[in-house]
Amino acid sequence: MILQTTLQAIAYPRIIAHRCGGALAPENTLAGMRIAARMGCQGVEFDVALTADGVPILMHDETLERTTNGTGFVASKTMAEITRLDAGGKYHHAFAVEPAPTFQAALQTCGELGLWANVEIKPTPGTEAETGRAVATLVAALAAAHSANNQPGAILLSSFSVLALQQALHVAPAIPRALLTETIPADWRDQLTACGASALHTAAAGITTEHIAQLCHSSIPLACYTVNDRATATRLFAAGISAIFTDRLDLWMPEEM
Repeated sequence: MILQTTLQAIAYPRIIAHRCGGALAPENTLAGMRIAARMGCQGVEFDVALTADGVPILMHDETLERTTNGTGFVASKTMAEITRLDAGGKYHHAFAVEPAPTFQAALQTCGELGLWANVEIKPTPGTEAETGRAVATLVAALAAAHSANNQPGAILLSSFSVLALQQALHVAPAIPRALLTETIPADWRDQLTACGASALHTAAAGITTEHIAQLCHSSIPLACYTVNDRATATRLFAAGISAIFTDRLDLWMPEEM
């Protein structure tokens, strides 16, 4: 797969593994990516925040307690401190000592596995601009460094933070962006324009065929989270959405992914 470098080239895999491996692995880990790839999944989604020393790292929460054996705020710990933690044992003892990976390691693994990646910029409060810049800088550097014969999978940046996406646009305008929302806002056109996004990601709960039609008729890709049953997925795809984020990779055969 080739790293996409134009907004016009956005192409989603239909099934995207939520937080790397869905329910099959500890979230936001390289182990999750490898399991997703072995299941035949072509795309993964993961969250990126900044450490105290400004290193982008895979982490969903502002604090460490839920997913690791550490304590405290992610933004108060250095990269070295966080990568020494166990980010897998709380999921299952078979994943004990699985580390929280850096964003750079995650991008490298996606490239090795040929995985499409939706990178959610997940800034802690007050770091929206800084996180957007750091994530986009690393992606842009990766795009520039790899030759056409050895490039990683396609990358899409997304965020709930308009400011983070604006900074990503400034740093890496050729990398596609999607705005994350809990519902489809009435002013979705204005919000997409404000952050230079060309796609929308929103919750599946409460979405209607009328909502979907508005975006599809405007040629705006729409992806829905978090869809964990086939009936909902079938309804959404029939209405015209581009992709779903799911925890249940076991519900789809490889040829459906």
